[in-house]
Amino acid sequence: MKGYKVFNNDWTCRGFEYKLGKTYVHEGTINLCETGFHFCKRAIDCFNYYEFDSSNKVAEIEAVGKIKTDGTKSVTDKITIIRELSWHEVLDLVNIGKNCTGIGNSGYRNSGNCNSGDYNSGDCNSGDYNSGDYNSGDCNSGNYNSGDYNSGNYNSGYFNSGYRNSGFFCTGTATVNFFDKPTNLSFMQARLLNGMHVICDNYKNNIWINSETMNETEKKLHPEYKTTGGYLKVLDYKEAWKAMWGEITEAQKQSIMDLPNFDKNKFFKITGIQIKEGEKE
Repeated sequence: MKGYKVFNNDWTCRGFEYKLGKTYVHEGTINLCETGFHFCKRAIDCFNYYEFDSSNKVAEIEAVGKIKTDGTKSVTDKITIIRELSWHEVLDLVNIGKNCTGIGNSGYRNSGNCNSGDYNSGDCNSGDYNSGDYNSGDCNSGNYNSGDYNSGNYNSGYFNSGYRNSGFFCTGTATVNFFDKPTNLSFMQARLLNGMHVICDNYKNNIWINSETMNETEKKLHPEYKTTGGYLKVLDYKEAWKAMWGEITEAQKQSIMDLPNFDKNKFFKITGIQIKEGEKE
């Protein structure tokens, strides 16, 4: 399957460096937004996930392995970087609508940038009739809404003027659940919890494997180890959690276990980490 992928200006993406003409193979399962090589079937969809920035690299790719797709994003376990697109080519590919005055629009009568819907005056909207930015629903005047008819921000429901509401006609700030139970914390208050900081600062889905510890299979799949001294191994979701858990301090582990409504059984189901008896009552 042919597709498109955006990279940083040094040809890296999520910490992994690519080269034109090379084929890369991911071992293990592939999961969208977690493991594998991600791409989009249409060039315009890439800019749902990357800024429309001419300093970035855009390439035509071919997915030659297993493929999973959800909406506008796809992931594969084997990818070939075919060629770099010039920004003239990119603009030709993404500006496919009519009467668009912005950049990267595929709809009609958009005055913002990177819109795929119709009649949008904001930026990066995939719905219709939005006057805010980054909306994927319709008729929103706020920002970052995935529902419809919202005038607030970060709402996924309908007719909300508040913040992060998933219901209907809400004007307040929604509180969040932890481990399937309600709290009195807003989203931002929850993000400021020490345990959440520990996770956000230490969770990563790749680790560097030194050439001395590589097995023969890894050496065949990553011949670049001869010059780089190793390779960047992409971890699946639970592998990444276990790697993080093995590196953080006991105090940091405790701050995670101190999160509201902590449930060690649900934590194990999500992360694969078994909390030992006595660690968390």
